[in-house]
Amino acid sequence: MSQITVSLPDGSAKVLELGATTADLAASIGAGLAKAALAAVVNGAEWDLNRPLPDGASVAIITPATDEGREVLRHSTAHVLAQAVCDVFPGAQYAIGPAIENGFYYDFELPNAQRFSETDLERIEARMKEIVKENQPFVRGEVSNSEGRELFKDQPYKLEIIQGVGGSDDAAEGGGGTIVSYYRNREDFVDLCRGPHVPATGKLGSFKLMKVAGAYWRGDEKRPMLQRIYGTAWENDKALKEHLTRLEEAEKRDHRKLATELDLLSFPQELGGGLAVWHPKGAIIRKLMEDYSRKRHQEGGYEFAYTPHLANARLFEKSGHLDFYKDGMYPPMEMDNGIYYPKPMNCPMHTLIFSARQRSYRELPLRLFELGTVYRYERAGTLHGLLRIRGFTQDDAHIFCTEENVAEEIISLLHFVIDLLKAFGFEEFQAMLSTRDPAKSIGTNEVWESATEALRAALVHEKIDYKIDEGGAAFYGPKIDVKVKDAIGRQWQLSTIQADFNLPDRFDLEYVASDNTRKRPIMLHRALFGSLERFFGVLLEHYAGAFPTWLSPIQIQVLPVRADHESYARELVAEFKGAGLRSEFVEANEPLGGRIRKAKLEKIPYVLVVGDDDLSARTVGVNARGMEVERGVGVEEFVKRVVDEVGDRV
Repeated sequence: MSQITVSLPDGSAKVLELGATTADLAASIGAGLAKAALAAVVNGAEWDLNRPLPDGASVAIITPATDEGREVLRHSTAHVLAQAVCDVFPGAQYAIGPAIENGFYYDFELPNAQRFSETDLERIEARMKEIVKENQPFVRGEVSNSEGRELFKDQPYKLEIIQGVGGSDDAAEGGGGTIVSYYRNREDFVDLCRGPHVPATGKLGSFKLMKVAGAYWRGDEKRPMLQRIYGTAWENDKALKEHLTRLEEAEKRDHRKLATELDLLSFPQELGGGLAVWHPKGAIIRKLMEDYSRKRHQEGGYEFAYTPHLANARLFEKSGHLDFYKDGMYPPMEMDNGIYYPKPMNCPMHTLIFSARQRSYRELPLRLFELGTVYRYERAGTLHGLLRIRGFTQDDAHIFCTEENVAEEIISLLHFVIDLLKAFGFEEFQAMLSTRDPAKSIGTNEVWESATEALRAALVHEKIDYKIDEGGAAFYGPKIDVKVKDAIGRQWQLSTIQADFNLPDRFDLEYVASDNTRKRPIMLHRALFGSLERFFGVLLEHYAGAFPTWLSPIQIQVLPVRADHESYARELVAEFKGAGLRSEFVEANEPLGGRIRKAKLEKIPYVLVVGDDDLSARTVGVNARGMEVERGVGVEEFVKRVVDEVGDRV
């Protein structure tokens, strides 16, 4: 056979000479593709461009401005980082360097306990640019396990990977099996990796090193503390610049900073890590979120439930949390009648409500809703304001339904999720559909297939873009994770809909079917906000603290020009409060300009200024946030405007 035939994503076929590589395939399609090509997907697996293609292969070329292309760029840049560190710090030991969202990192141990400094990052980045300019090839090789150990004899972290110690990441790193995959950029630098990578370092260049952090080897606090260098890499300088601009904007929007500036909440040291106290202004917003959620659930046919904050260990043994989730739970409390744990989840207690009496198919779907506070022991190094916290409240719902109505119920749930997220100002959504891992799951194939198809059909019905996370489901059922895009283009994972075949079995849940037999319900877990705290943090960053009028803790601030206008200003505040609007009065004890600037820093939606003309005409001057100033607006007209604006959302 002197020729091979491969198929392309559009369904067409291409005939190539025997031994042709993916690079040859790209060149046969066009010069532009040949120039852009970074790697390829061959029969579902990612390959380097210089690997010969097998006959009958299905091939797709990976280009830079795609998720797959950026991952190849970032992982390749991580190898250049490792090489540069070894050049700048001879004797450095390098561990792992994966691509991550928007960038990459690499972990190092330097000789003589040296520490990276900001100046060192500049030196390393300069060396990386030299390596890129040298256009060194990425040459892939495979050796036996014993040869791999000899190849990396001076790199203990690579040896550990090759020896198969340390977990499931070994295959991705190129070690742990009988064959070891590696890449060599030049004779004196080799790195362990499965690949793929760009053909040569000249394909790289649009990158920047960001920061240094500590990281335990393999995430184990008992293992060595390494130094982790984070970087970002993109397909071109324009994309890199746009990302750096987004990071600058994200820093301005940091919810921890805004929460302090706007007096919304705080994290007192006396309280302990990962625990927040809500100040009055933040509590107003939280209450509005809770009230809106309760209202929508009541309208949606949900029944309210309340459950304790802790439970006997027997409950969590039965639910499986002590088997599968103990590391994320707070330590037990020994009481006179047993051992108790603060609850990490609300779901086991909701199953107790279902099982409290005999249930009929006529009661299903039974939708239970609770704003339930849970406690999870997150490691101190992972805590991040409201986004990663130890005590938080979930808008938690559990729906018990039959197999026959599960599809309709999931469509209803997803519609509810999207509608609520839109109410809070989000417009762009993407979902991940996590499917079964047969080796790590319970339940029959038929039930899994039915539930997964119901989730997929709901996404299609609601016209939501989604990706498949093959094998990513929990052991007890498939799920949908809904992500939103915020005002500066960042994605946040918020809502979850999950099918569960585990808890109904563990708690022996049954209902009486129409044929008078007893059947097991399917349990759907569903959180819209995810948690109130995290959702609040995302909202705060999305709006940069300038909440829409219906959510603003203070909607109107009234500023008298002079002291003799204060009486009229107080009357207006009373009238606004009577109309259900949150308003406050500020004395004329400092220049008007300074008071207006302060109100704008507090991001108040409406700042009203009243003076001589307003007293006689019963009008106000309106400084609406982000709008032109209006003079002589009638009080009744203004009140109606704001009441209508708030009412449209609430």
